[in-house]
Amino acid sequence: MSVITRAILAAAPALATGFAALLATPASAQLPINYYIAVPTAAPASTRLITNGTAWRWENAAFVSSKAPQRDVILCAAVAKRVGPLASFTVAGKAYDADALASCNNHAK
Repeated sequence: MSVITRAILAAAPALATGFAALLATPASAQLPINYYIAVPTAAPASTRLITNGTAWRWENAAFVSSKAPQRDVILCAAVAKRVGPLASFTVAGKAYDADALASCNNHAK
């Protein structure tokens, strides 16, 4: 057996462990499925919603969506325009403050 072959065989377990570690990405490093959460002040007429190409799902009295290419303020305004005023709008776990939410709700129907 050549020196190179022995070196490769000796390194194989370490390489496999390192590769497995790359595949086992922790959940916290992944984008959340519900990146956006929009809670309307009143029950919507329809639980189906698509804004600017972004599909929203109705879950637990809120519209939720994964990360979209539009800016957060554009998405918030688009949801408010379609469903009415929002009680809250959350992006990646951070809720809009009162001023940002009021600005968003200026677009409500």
